[in-house]
Amino acid sequence: MFSLTEVASLNDIQPTYRILKPWWDVFMDYIGIIMLMLAIFSGTMQLSKDQVACLPILEKSVQSRSASSDTTQNPLEEHTKPEPKGIKTNLDFQQYVFVNQMCYHEALPWYNKYFPYLALIHTIVLMVSSNFWFKYPKTSSKIEHFVSILGRCFESPWTTKALSETACEDSEENKQRFTGGAVFQKHVSSEDSNSQSTPLIETPTVQFPTEKLIAEAPSLTILDKKDGEQAKALFEKVRKFRTHVEDSDFIYKLYVAQTVIKAVKIILILSYTSAFASKIKFSHTCEPEILIPKIEELTGYNKFICTHNMAFMLTKLLFSFMAMICLYGLVCLYTLYWLFRRPLKEYSFEKVREESSFSDIPDVKNDFAFLLHMVDQYDQLYSKRFGVFLSEVSENKLREISLNHEWTFEKLRQHVTCNAQDKQELHLFMLSGLPNAVFDLTDLEILKLELIPEVRISAKVSQMTNLQEMHLYHCPAKVEQTAFTFLRDYLRCLHVKFTDVGEIPPWTYMLRSLRELNLVGNLNSEHNKMIGLESLRELRHLKTLYLKSNLNKIPTNLTELSPHLIKLVIHNDGTKLLVLNSLKKMTSLVDLELHNCELERIPHAIFSLTNLQELDLKTNQIRTIEEVISFQHLKRLTCLKLWHNKIIAIPPSIGLVKSLESLIICHNKLETLPPALFYLPKLRHLDLSQNSISSIPVEVGHLQNLQHFAITGNKVELLPNQLFKCTKLKVLCVGHNSITSIPETIGQLIQLSQLELKGNCLDCLPLQLGLCHLLRKNLLFVEDHLFDTLPLEVKESISRD
Repeated sequence: MFSLTEVASLNDIQPTYRILKPWWDVFMDYIGIIMLMLAIFSGTMQLSKDQVACLPILEKSVQSRSASSDTTQNPLEEHTKPEPKGIKTNLDFQQYVFVNQMCYHEALPWYNKYFPYLALIHTIVLMVSSNFWFKYPKTSSKIEHFVSILGRCFESPWTTKALSETACEDSEENKQRFTGGAVFQKHVSSEDSNSQSTPLIETPTVQFPTEKLIAEAPSLTILDKKDGEQAKALFEKVRKFRTHVEDSDFIYKLYVAQTVIKAVKIILILSYTSAFASKIKFSHTCEPEILIPKIEELTGYNKFICTHNMAFMLTKLLFSFMAMICLYGLVCLYTLYWLFRRPLKEYSFEKVREESSFSDIPDVKNDFAFLLHMVDQYDQLYSKRFGVFLSEVSENKLREISLNHEWTFEKLRQHVTCNAQDKQELHLFMLSGLPNAVFDLTDLEILKLELIPEVRISAKVSQMTNLQEMHLYHCPAKVEQTAFTFLRDYLRCLHVKFTDVGEIPPWTYMLRSLRELNLVGNLNSEHNKMIGLESLRELRHLKTLYLKSNLNKIPTNLTELSPHLIKLVIHNDGTKLLVLNSLKKMTSLVDLELHNCELERIPHAIFSLTNLQELDLKTNQIRTIEEVISFQHLKRLTCLKLWHNKIIAIPPSIGLVKSLESLIICHNKLETLPPALFYLPKLRHLDLSQNSISSIPVEVGHLQNLQHFAITGNKVELLPNQLFKCTKLKVLCVGHNSITSIPETIGQLIQLSQLELKGNCLDCLPLQLGLCHLLRKNLLFVEDHLFDTLPLEVKESISRD
C-alpha cells in the first residue's frame, strides 16, 4: 500500500502558487487530504482485517438425521454431557478456510471490497483536477511568469517608494500643467472652472482645458542604482507579459473547465455511492453452488451464512467519505457561482487609481484580468502594488530619478558647446526625460531636445534668463504655469518637429514674445483633410514662420499673422500646393519661400505682396515664367530664386523688374539668355549654373554692379571681353564648361577674390591673373598643372597669405 508521504506528494504544489489559490481551492485541498486519509485508512484496514466467517445452513431433514445418528452413536454421552443447542457441522479447518475465501468473493458485494480503492482513485482525480491548471503546458509557463513577476513587484523597493510618495502627496497633486495633448477651447465649461481655482492662462478669449497631472514629489531621494535597474527591468517585463497574456482567455476557460469537471464527478460519485451504501451489511447468505456445482460433495453443504467483520467500520468510513464529498461539492458550486456571477475577464484598477496618484493605471482583460482576480482572493495588496508597474506615471518617475542621478550639473556642463553664432548650446538626444540640472545652466542660450519621450519643464526654467531658443524634436512637452509665463515672455525662437499635428504643444500658440516658429511634420489631418494649426492670434510678435509639411493649401489661420509676419517658408516635401489665396492678405511679407510644392507656374497671389523683397521658388515644376512681367509692380523685390526647376527660357520681360539685385536660376534647362537680362541696373548676383547655355551675350558688360556671376556646368565655349568690364566682380564661376582660353582682360577685375575654372579645356592661365590682387589660391579652383603654368612671381602673389 502507499505510504502517507508518497501520497502527500500528489498535492505538493510550489508554495509560491499559493497566491493563486483562493480560499475555496485551499478548503478543497484540505477536504481532499481528509478523503485521502479516509481512503488510506480504509485500505489499510481492509488489507489487514477484512474477511468473512461462514457457517453452513442445514435443511430440516438433514438436521433430524444428524441428530438421530448422533444419538445412536453416542448413547452414553446423553448421561454425561448436556444436549448442545447448536448444530454440529462435521467440517474441518481447511474446509472452513475454503468456504470463507469462496464466499468472500461470491457473497460479499463488490463495493464492500473495492470502496477504499475507489475512494483513493476519486480523491487523486479531484486533487489532480484542482491543480491541473498549474501543470498544463499552455498555462503553467504564463502562471509561473506571473507569480515570479508579481513577487518581484511586491518586494521591489521602488513599489514601496512610489506608494509612500503617493501617501505623502497633498493638494499640490491638483496642480495644472500644459500638456501636448491639450486642445484649445473658446470657453471653459462650468465643470472645469469648478475643478481649478485660477485659470491657467489669463487671456480674454482663449483658454486651455486643464489636464490633471501628477505633482512632483516633495523630495525624490535617489534609489540604489541596482534597485533602479531592477525596477526598470520589471516595467519592461510587466509590459511584455501583459501583451502576451491579454491576447487570450485560455487560463480562465481551463479553470472553469476543471471546476465543472469536478462538479460533474462529485455528482457521479454521490449518485452511485448512495445506491451502494445500502448494500453494506454485517451478514450475507452464500450459495456457492452456482460457482462450484459440486460444493456439496466437497463440504457436505451447499448454503452458508457469513458475517463481514468490516461492515460496521466500512459503513462509518463510507458515510464520512460521502459527507466530505458533499462538502466538496458545495464548495465547487460556490466556485462556479463566483466564476459566472461577474465578468472575470475584465479587471479595473479604479479603486487603486482613486487611492493613489497613478490615475493612468489601465484596466486589463482576459487571462491577465483573471489572474489578478484570483490574487485578490488571496490579498488585494498584491494587485495594488502590482498596479504601480502598469502606470506610465510611475515609470516616468523612476526614469526621472535615475536620469537626475546620472545627468548631473557637471556632466551637462561638459555637453554645452558654442555654435557658429557663438551662442551657448546644449543638445540632449534620446534620454528618458529632461534632467532637472538643465535648469541650473543659467547661461544657456539654445536648448535642443530630441527623441525624449516626456519633457517636463518646471518652474525652475525661470532661472535660465539667457534662454532664447528651444528645439523640440519629437518631444511631447509639458509645461507648468510658472514655466509657461517665463517662456511666454522670454522665448524668441521655437523649433518643433513632430509626426502628427496633435503632438504640437498647445502652449506654442500662446508664446506672445516669439519671433520665429519652425514646425516640421504632418499638418494635414487624415480624417477631415483640414489644416491642423490652432489659432495663431496670440503670436503678436512672430516675424518668421517655417513650415515643412505636406500642405494642400495655405492655412487660413496664417492670415491672423498677416499684420506682422515678415518671412514665410513652406517646404512641402513634394505635395502639390493647390490653394494659395491666403497669401494675398499677407501684405507685410518681405521674404517668401515655397520649396518643393509642385508648382507649375509662378502663383498669381504673389503679385499682391507689395512689400515682398525676396522670393524663393526652389524645387518645383515650373517650366515657363512668362508671369515675371508682373514682378515690375513689386517695387521692392530684390531677390528672385527660381533654381531647381524646369525653366527652358527667360522672357525678355525680365528687364522690366528694375529693382532686381539677385537672380538665381541655376539647375534648370536654359539654352539661351535674353539681352534684356543684362539691362537690370541693380543686378549684383547672377547664378546661371547647371543649365545648357552655350554662349554669354555681349550685353553682359552692361551689368556694372555685378559682383557674383556663376555659369558653372553649362556649354559655354567663349568668355566675351565685355564680361570683364564688370569691374566690381568679386566671384566668377565658369567651371565645367568648354572654354579653351581666358581673355587677358581678366586683369581688369581688380576686386576678384574667387575664381572657378576647373573642368574646362584650358591649356594655360593668363599672366594677368597677377593683377587680381585680392585673389588667393584657396579660392582659385583650377587644375594643378594649369596653376603651374603661371610665372613664379604670379604664383607667389596668389599663394601669399
